[in-house]
Amino acid sequence: MALLNFRKKVEEPSGVNPELEAFLDGYSIEIMPRTAEKVEDFTALLPKGTRVYIAHIEGTPIEDMVATAKRLAADGYPVMPHFPARIINDAATLENWIAMYQGEAGVDQALLLAGGVTNPHGDFESSMQLLENGAFDRAGFKRLHVAGHPEGNKDIDPKGGTANVDDALRWKQKFSETTDADMALATQFAFESGPIIEWADSLKAAGITIPIHIGIAGPAKLQTMIKFAIACGVGPSLKVLQKRAKDVTKLLLPFEPTHVLTELAAHKAANPDSNIERVHFFPLGGIKTNANWAIQHGGSSTVPANPAEGV
Repeated sequence: MALLNFRKKVEEPSGVNPELEAFLDGYSIEIMPRTAEKVEDFTALLPKGTRVYIAHIEGTPIEDMVATAKRLAADGYPVMPHFPARIINDAATLENWIAMYQGEAGVDQALLLAGGVTNPHGDFESSMQLLENGAFDRAGFKRLHVAGHPEGNKDIDPKGGTANVDDALRWKQKFSETTDADMALATQFAFESGPIIEWADSLKAAGITIPIHIGIAGPAKLQTMIKFAIACGVGPSLKVLQKRAKDVTKLLLPFEPTHVLTELAAHKAANPDSNIERVHFFPLGGIKTNANWAIQHGGSSTVPANPAEGV
Protein backbone atom coordinates (compact mmCIF):
# COMPACT_ATOMS: atom_id res chain seq x y z
CA MET A 1 0.00 0.00 0.00
CA ALA A 2 2.84 2.37 0.84
CA LEU A 3 4.36 1.74 -2.58
CA LEU A 4 1.07 2.50 -4.30
CA ASN A 5 0.72 5.74 -2.36
CA PHE A 6 4.27 6.72 -3.23
CA ARG A 7 3.68 6.11 -6.96
CA LYS A 8 0.48 8.15 -6.86
CA LYS A 9 2.32 11.13 -5.43
CA VAL A 10 4.96 10.88 -8.13
CA GLU A 11 2.51 10.51 -11.00
CA GLU A 12 0.16 13.24 -9.80
CA PRO A 13 2.34 16.09 -8.51
CA SER A 14 0.71 18.50 -6.11
CA GLY A 15 0.47 22.22 -6.75
CA VAL A 16 -0.95 21.99 -10.28
CA ASN A 17 -3.16 24.94 -11.17
CA PRO A 18 -6.52 23.34 -12.06
CA GLU A 19 -7.38 26.11 -14.54
CA LEU A 20 -4.05 25.68 -16.33
CA GLU A 21 -4.46 21.90 -16.25
CA ALA A 22 -7.83 22.21 -17.97
CA PHE A 23 -6.53 24.72 -20.52
CA LEU A 24 -3.57 22.50 -21.48
CA ASP A 25 -5.82 19.50 -22.06
CA GLY A 26 -5.65 18.63 -25.76
CA TYR A 27 -2.77 20.94 -26.59
CA SER A 28 -1.02 20.56 -29.95
CA ILE A 29 2.65 20.98 -30.82
CA GLU A 30 4.71 21.73 -33.92
CA ILE A 31 7.78 19.88 -35.20
CA MET A 32 9.98 19.66 -38.28
CA PRO A 33 11.41 16.46 -39.78
CA ARG A 34 14.92 17.35 -38.66
CA THR A 35 13.82 18.01 -35.08
CA ALA A 36 11.68 14.88 -35.02
CA GLU A 37 14.77 12.82 -35.81
CA LYS A 38 16.24 13.85 -32.45
CA VAL A 39 13.31 12.40 -30.49
CA GLU A 40 13.71 8.72 -29.70
CA ASP A 41 10.17 8.12 -28.43
CA PHE A 42 7.33 10.61 -28.78
CA THR A 43 5.06 8.47 -26.59
CA ALA A 44 7.34 9.15 -23.61
CA LEU A 45 6.78 12.89 -24.05
CA LEU A 46 3.35 13.59 -25.54
CA PRO A 47 -0.11 12.67 -24.24
CA LYS A 48 -2.19 10.18 -26.18
CA GLY A 49 -4.02 11.85 -29.04
CA THR A 50 -1.83 14.98 -29.19
CA ARG A 51 -2.19 16.69 -32.56
CA VAL A 52 1.28 17.13 -34.07
CA TYR A 53 1.76 19.76 -36.76
CA ILE A 54 4.65 19.17 -39.16
CA ALA A 55 6.15 22.43 -40.39
CA HIS A 56 7.08 22.38 -44.07
CA ILE A 57 10.07 24.68 -44.52
CA GLU A 58 11.11 25.62 -48.05
CA GLY A 59 13.59 23.06 -49.34
CA THR A 60 12.33 20.16 -47.23
CA PRO A 61 11.60 17.19 -49.53
CA ILE A 62 8.00 16.04 -49.43
CA GLU A 63 9.33 12.50 -48.87
CA ASP A 64 10.84 13.62 -45.53
CA MET A 65 7.57 15.24 -44.53
CA VAL A 66 5.57 12.11 -45.33
CA ALA A 67 8.08 9.85 -43.54
CA THR A 68 7.75 11.96 -40.39
CA ALA A 69 3.97 11.87 -40.65
CA LYS A 70 4.06 8.08 -41.06
CA ARG A 71 6.22 7.65 -37.96
CA LEU A 72 3.98 9.84 -35.79
CA ALA A 73 0.82 8.19 -37.08
CA ALA A 74 2.29 4.79 -36.24
CA ASP A 75 2.81 6.06 -32.68
CA GLY A 76 -0.88 6.91 -32.52
CA TYR A 77 -0.72 10.68 -33.00
CA PRO A 78 -3.03 12.59 -35.36
CA VAL A 79 -0.79 14.43 -37.80
CA MET A 80 -1.44 17.87 -39.29
CA PRO A 81 1.16 18.73 -41.96
CA HIS A 82 1.63 22.27 -43.21
CA PHE A 83 0.62 23.07 -46.78
CA PRO A 84 2.43 26.35 -47.58
CA ALA A 85 0.73 27.71 -50.70
CA ARG A 86 3.75 29.52 -52.11
CA ILE A 87 5.96 26.44 -52.34
CA ILE A 88 3.31 24.29 -54.05
CA ASN A 89 3.81 24.56 -57.79
CA ASP A 90 0.37 23.68 -59.09
CA ALA A 91 -2.87 21.77 -58.52
CA ALA A 92 -1.28 18.48 -59.57
CA THR A 93 1.46 18.89 -56.94
CA LEU A 94 -1.15 19.69 -54.29
CA GLU A 95 -3.15 16.58 -55.10
CA ASN A 96 0.00 14.46 -55.16
CA TRP A 97 1.03 15.65 -51.70
CA ILE A 98 -2.43 14.93 -50.35
CA ALA A 99 -2.38 11.44 -51.89
CA MET A 100 1.07 10.70 -50.43
CA TYR A 101 0.06 11.80 -46.93
CA GLN A 102 -3.19 9.83 -47.08
CA GLY A 103 -1.72 6.73 -48.66
CA GLU A 104 1.31 6.40 -46.38
CA ALA A 105 0.21 8.02 -43.11
CA GLY A 106 -3.59 8.17 -43.19
CA VAL A 107 -3.54 11.96 -42.83
CA ASP A 108 -6.96 13.66 -42.87
CA GLN A 109 -6.13 17.14 -41.55
CA ALA A 110 -3.92 20.03 -42.63
CA LEU A 111 -2.75 23.52 -41.76
CA LEU A 112 -3.04 25.78 -44.80
CA LEU A 113 -0.99 28.97 -44.93
CA ALA A 114 0.70 31.25 -47.42
CA GLY A 115 4.19 30.27 -46.24
CA GLY A 116 7.26 32.33 -45.52
CA VAL A 117 8.30 32.71 -49.15
CA THR A 118 8.20 36.12 -50.83
CA ASN A 119 7.83 34.93 -54.43
CA PRO A 120 5.43 32.03 -55.09
CA HIS A 121 6.98 28.98 -56.78
CA GLY A 122 3.92 28.44 -58.92
CA ASP A 123 0.17 28.96 -59.10
CA PHE A 124 -0.69 29.45 -55.43
CA GLU A 125 -0.11 32.50 -53.27
CA SER A 126 -2.51 32.17 -50.36
CA SER A 127 -4.26 29.61 -48.18
CA MET A 128 -7.57 30.83 -49.61
CA GLN A 129 -6.51 29.61 -53.07
CA LEU A 130 -5.71 26.19 -51.60
CA LEU A 131 -9.14 26.04 -49.96
CA GLU A 132 -10.87 27.26 -53.10
CA ASN A 133 -9.19 24.52 -55.15
CA GLY A 134 -11.36 21.97 -53.35
CA ALA A 135 -8.73 19.23 -53.24
CA PHE A 136 -8.98 18.79 -49.46
CA ASP A 137 -12.75 18.46 -49.53
CA ARG A 138 -12.56 16.00 -52.41
CA ALA A 139 -10.07 13.93 -50.41
CA GLY A 140 -12.39 13.91 -47.41
CA PHE A 141 -10.17 15.83 -45.01
CA LYS A 142 -11.89 16.13 -41.64
CA ARG A 143 -10.05 19.16 -40.26
CA LEU A 144 -8.53 22.24 -41.90
CA HIS A 145 -6.71 24.92 -39.95
CA VAL A 146 -5.69 28.36 -41.19
CA ALA A 147 -3.44 31.06 -39.76
CA GLY A 148 -4.48 33.73 -37.27
CA HIS A 149 -2.56 36.87 -36.31
CA PRO A 150 -3.44 38.41 -32.92
CA GLU A 151 -0.94 41.24 -33.46
CA GLY A 152 -1.42 41.70 -37.20
CA ASN A 153 0.90 40.63 -40.00
CA LYS A 154 3.15 43.07 -41.84
CA ASP A 155 3.54 40.66 -44.77
CA ILE A 156 -0.21 40.85 -45.35
CA ASP A 157 -0.72 44.45 -44.22
CA PRO A 158 2.63 46.11 -44.97
CA LYS A 159 1.32 49.58 -44.14
CA GLY A 160 0.13 48.48 -40.72
CA GLY A 161 -3.35 47.83 -39.46
CA THR A 162 -5.36 44.67 -40.07
CA ALA A 163 -7.55 45.47 -43.09
CA ASN A 164 -6.24 42.69 -45.34
CA VAL A 165 -6.03 40.17 -42.50
CA ASP A 166 -9.62 40.97 -41.54
CA ASP A 167 -10.83 40.55 -45.13
CA ALA A 168 -9.13 37.16 -45.30
CA LEU A 169 -10.76 36.08 -42.03
CA ARG A 170 -14.21 37.02 -43.31
CA TRP A 171 -13.56 34.93 -46.43
CA LYS A 172 -12.41 31.97 -44.32
CA GLN A 173 -15.46 32.30 -42.10
CA LYS A 174 -17.72 31.97 -45.14
CA PHE A 175 -15.72 28.99 -46.36
CA SER A 176 -16.04 27.31 -42.94
CA GLU A 177 -19.81 27.42 -43.38
CA THR A 178 -19.67 25.45 -46.65
CA THR A 179 -16.97 22.82 -46.04
CA ASP A 180 -17.61 19.54 -44.25
CA ALA A 181 -14.24 19.89 -42.50
CA ASP A 182 -13.90 21.33 -39.01
CA MET A 183 -11.88 24.53 -39.08
CA ALA A 184 -9.80 26.47 -36.55
CA LEU A 185 -7.40 29.40 -36.48
CA ALA A 186 -3.88 28.45 -35.42
CA THR A 187 -2.21 31.70 -34.40
CA GLN A 188 1.24 33.20 -34.43
CA PHE A 189 2.73 33.22 -30.92
CA ALA A 190 2.50 36.23 -28.63
CA PHE A 191 3.66 36.95 -25.09
CA GLU A 192 0.82 38.94 -23.50
CA SER A 193 -2.64 37.66 -22.70
CA GLY A 194 -4.41 41.02 -22.92
CA PRO A 195 -3.95 41.62 -26.66
CA ILE A 196 -4.77 37.97 -27.41
CA ILE A 197 -8.05 38.14 -25.49
CA GLU A 198 -8.96 41.49 -27.01
CA TRP A 199 -8.28 40.14 -30.52
CA ALA A 200 -10.32 36.99 -29.90
CA ASP A 201 -13.23 39.03 -28.55
CA SER A 202 -13.09 41.37 -31.56
CA LEU A 203 -13.36 38.42 -33.93
CA LYS A 204 -16.39 37.08 -32.11
CA ALA A 205 -18.02 40.52 -32.22
CA ALA A 206 -17.38 40.65 -35.98
CA GLY A 207 -19.11 37.31 -36.53
CA ILE A 208 -15.91 35.25 -36.93
CA THR A 209 -16.85 32.09 -35.06
CA ILE A 210 -13.97 29.82 -36.14
CA PRO A 211 -12.42 28.40 -32.94
CA ILE A 212 -9.00 29.76 -31.99
CA HIS A 213 -5.97 27.64 -31.11
CA ILE A 214 -3.61 30.11 -29.48
CA GLY A 215 0.04 29.86 -30.49
CA ILE A 216 2.42 29.92 -27.54
CA ALA A 217 6.21 29.77 -27.61
CA GLY A 218 7.51 26.94 -25.45
CA PRO A 219 10.37 27.45 -22.98
CA ALA A 220 13.60 28.66 -24.58
CA LYS A 221 16.65 30.79 -23.86
CA LEU A 222 15.76 34.46 -23.92
CA GLN A 223 18.16 35.16 -26.81
CA THR A 224 16.58 32.35 -28.82
CA MET A 225 13.08 33.63 -28.07
CA ILE A 226 13.91 37.18 -29.16
CA LYS A 227 15.52 35.93 -32.38
CA PHE A 228 12.47 33.90 -33.37
CA ALA A 229 10.05 36.62 -32.29
CA ILE A 230 11.72 39.20 -34.52
CA ALA A 231 12.00 36.77 -37.45
CA CYS A 232 8.32 35.82 -37.15
CA GLY A 233 7.09 39.40 -36.93
CA VAL A 234 5.75 39.27 -33.38
CA GLY A 235 4.11 42.62 -32.62
CA PRO A 236 3.76 44.76 -29.49
CA SER A 237 4.05 41.86 -27.05
CA LEU A 238 7.73 41.62 -28.00
CA LYS A 239 8.23 44.29 -25.32
CA VAL A 240 7.75 41.55 -22.71
CA LEU A 241 10.97 39.93 -23.89
CA GLN A 242 12.76 43.24 -24.27
CA LYS A 243 11.93 44.16 -20.69
CA ARG A 244 13.17 40.79 -19.51
CA ALA A 245 16.44 41.28 -21.46
CA LYS A 246 17.22 44.43 -19.48
CA ASP A 247 17.41 42.40 -16.28
CA VAL A 248 20.91 40.91 -16.32
CA THR A 249 19.95 38.47 -13.56
CA LYS A 250 17.49 36.80 -15.95
CA LEU A 251 19.49 36.82 -19.18
CA LEU A 252 20.69 33.24 -18.78
CA LEU A 253 17.39 31.85 -17.52
CA PRO A 254 14.92 30.27 -19.95
CA PHE A 255 11.80 32.25 -20.75
CA GLU A 256 8.75 30.14 -19.93
CA PRO A 257 5.09 30.60 -20.94
CA THR A 258 3.77 30.03 -17.42
CA HIS A 259 2.55 33.59 -16.84
CA VAL A 260 0.75 34.16 -20.14
CA LEU A 261 -0.84 30.71 -20.09
CA THR A 262 -1.98 31.07 -16.48
CA GLU A 263 -3.74 34.32 -17.41
CA LEU A 264 -5.30 32.80 -20.54
CA ALA A 265 -6.42 29.76 -18.52
CA ALA A 266 -8.09 32.02 -15.95
CA HIS A 267 -9.87 33.89 -18.75
CA LYS A 268 -11.09 30.65 -20.29
CA ALA A 269 -12.31 29.37 -16.92
CA ALA A 270 -14.21 32.60 -16.32
CA ASN A 271 -15.51 32.70 -19.91
CA PRO A 272 -16.19 29.11 -20.99
CA ASP A 273 -17.92 30.32 -24.16
CA SER A 274 -14.74 32.11 -25.31
CA ASN A 275 -13.69 31.32 -28.86
CA ILE A 276 -10.21 30.54 -27.52
CA GLU A 277 -10.36 26.74 -27.59
CA ARG A 278 -6.88 25.20 -27.36
CA VAL A 279 -3.16 25.86 -26.91
CA HIS A 280 -0.73 25.26 -29.76
CA PHE A 281 2.96 25.12 -28.84
CA PHE A 282 5.92 26.28 -30.89
CA PRO A 283 8.76 24.38 -29.16
CA LEU A 284 11.47 27.01 -29.76
CA GLY A 285 13.66 25.52 -27.03
CA GLY A 286 13.19 21.93 -28.19
CA ILE A 287 10.39 19.38 -28.16
CA LYS A 288 11.61 17.64 -24.99
CA THR A 289 11.91 20.92 -23.10
CA ASN A 290 8.41 21.96 -24.14
CA ALA A 291 6.86 18.58 -23.36
CA ASN A 292 8.51 18.44 -19.94
CA TRP A 293 7.22 21.91 -19.10
CA ALA A 294 3.71 20.78 -20.05
CA ILE A 295 4.06 17.61 -17.96
CA GLN A 296 5.16 19.69 -14.97
CA HIS A 297 2.27 22.18 -15.23
CA GLY A 298 -0.54 20.18 -16.81
CA GLY A 299 -1.22 17.47 -14.25
CA SER A 300 -3.35 14.61 -15.54
CA SER A 301 -4.04 16.34 -18.87
CA THR A 302 -0.42 16.18 -20.01
CA VAL A 303 0.70 12.74 -18.85
CA PRO A 304 2.60 11.08 -21.73
CA ALA A 305 1.02 8.19 -23.61
CA ASN A 306 3.78 5.91 -22.37
CA PRO A 307 5.41 7.44 -19.29
CA ALA A 308 8.71 5.92 -18.21
CA GLU A 309 8.40 3.38 -15.42
CA GLY A 310 9.37 4.72 -12.04
CA VAL A 311 9.43 8.38 -13.12
